[in-house]
Amino acid sequence: MSESASPGVVGMTVASAFAEMRSVAPVVFRAGCPDCRGRFELAASALRLAIGASSRTTFYSFTCPECGAAVRKPAGERIVELLAGGGVRTLRLHSTVH
Repeated sequence: MSESASPGVVGMTVASAFAEMRSVAPVVFRAGCPDCRGRFELAASALRLAIGASSRTTFYSFTCPECGAAVRKPAGERIVELLAGGGVRTLRLHSTVH
């Protein structure tokens, strides 16, 4: 992308366009713990997404901030889309069967 003005936009450079942007609030996800029944919000950095070859091997995980339990929950297509789009670190699992 060039920093020169686009046709029809006089005096607008990439640098000046980004200078007007404000910081965006971090994405948070609502979650619940099956052990302590706590309900809370987690930042993307507190979650991990694993995408496997099937629905049984596609899940997200986190540590409960209230009781410390390791939580693992299944992730369907929509959950995968939301978590990945929200910046959650993603691990793609590969099958060892050929």
